[in-house]
Amino acid sequence: MRWATRAGIHVDRAACAWLIRRFVDPDAEFVFVVDPADVPAGATPFDMRGVALGHVGGDCSFETILRVHRLDDPVLERIGEIVHEADLDDGRFDAPEAPGLDVLLRGLSMTGDDERTLAVSGPLLDGLHEYVRRRLLLGREPA
Repeated sequence: MRWATRAGIHVDRAACAWLIRRFVDPDAEFVFVVDPADVPAGATPFDMRGVALGHVGGDCSFETILRVHRLDDPVLERIGEIVHEADLDDGRFDAPEAPGLDVLLRGLSMTGDDERTLAVSGPLLDGLHEYVRRRLLLGREPA
């Protein structure tokens, strides 16, 4: 399936693409557009103004995708809080990891194109997923 988002990806878009590919559509293909009017026919838009898989209420797009696709997993919910704070920085969640995630993904977006940012951010988000999973399992910070 094809998915479309705005070019110049940053934290929410990169995290959404990781979430989609890892938990919704393992064969996902991503298209990056400058103008939302350029979303190809048949592509599902995300993290764009006015789309179903965008910011809804006070939620970032990652949180919206979790809800719409019924991904009820405490690990993903916690990552959603981290992505929310990295993207919106509204103090809604206690997420000390958020500034680091923001800096890493912002820096990645400065060093390559969107495809490269997705390729490199995937393993970073896999690592965040494993860290959060172990922290929840152990009830403490993992070694």
